[in-house]
Amino acid sequence: MDINCDYNLYKSITLRFHPNNMNQTTISKGFLFAGLANIIGVLTLSKFFTNEVMMSTQPEVMGYFGLISIILWGMAYIAVRNKYAALPGLVAVFLIEKIIYVTVYINWFSSNSLSSVYEQDTMAGVFYTIYGANDFIFGVFFAAVLIQLMRKKA
Repeated sequence: MDINCDYNLYKSITLRFHPNNMNQTTISKGFLFAGLANIIGVLTLSKFFTNEVMMSTQPEVMGYFGLISIILWGMAYIAVRNKYAALPGLVAVFLIEKIIYVTVYINWFSSNSLSSVYEQDTMAGVFYTIYGANDFIFGVFFAAVLIQLMRKKA
């Protein structure tokens, strides 16, 4: 990939999520998109909890219970999208949750092969390709929201 393209993508993401550039509508939409990404992503890519490859590839995190938990997190993001300003502690919990998922993904990715997942099931391969990046991006979003809330409180 071109270095300029990487830099432009980085610049676009960091400017969009910069605490000074996010208004209440943008933040509310961010919570909605985070929730929908969790809910629709899990339901679609797990084939409504029937994708055995996806669930067995990382069973301690992405087993049946883990996938239900991800949907519940998504519902929580959506539930607070218009109340987040009164709940900075919960936004911090969302950030911690994303840090944990990104860390787990990096550990998994460093010792596993995406190509072997794709060979077994394309949908599972897509899931394991995007879940770390998805959690990282929404982790940055939650961090930016938390920073903005802490600045307003100070």
